[in-house]
Amino acid sequence: MARGRRSANKGNCAVTLKQAVRDRIRVMNKHCTNKLLIHIAGKRFGHFAVLTHAGRKTGKLYRIPIIAEPVENGFIFALTYGKKVDWAANVLAAAGCSLLWKNAEYALCNPEFIDRQTGLKAFPALIRAGLRLAGIQDFLRLSR
Repeated sequence: MARGRRSANKGNCAVTLKQAVRDRIRVMNKHCTNKLLIHIAGKRFGHFAVLTHAGRKTGKLYRIPIIAEPVENGFIFALTYGKKVDWAANVLAAAGCSLLWKNAEYALCNPEFIDRQTGLKAFPALIRAGLRLAGIQDFLRLSR
């Protein structure tokens, strides 16, 4: 019986450790990597775009680099840190945001979470493989 409890706890520790590592990477990206990426995202090359959203409490505008893929009448975003991130909550609360993609600005609306398979299918094979390898489970679709 104690053994069963231990193995259940190990499972919880593994999930907790994985989330802790992801949270550390997110914080590092927020304060370091994103400050560099914002200057190259949204340009002609690559899959990084610049998403602009308003804070749901302050109304302050935020700009973040994000992995995006255009689809018919909108875009799909890989939620690399899951659904419970501030920017996603802000976009959901405002029911939209704007996106700089390949030097063009888009007004986006109607945010909705989509299943992993649908989200992955939107991306080219190389990006899809990276998202799978990273264990990305969550995707968000916004309409134009």
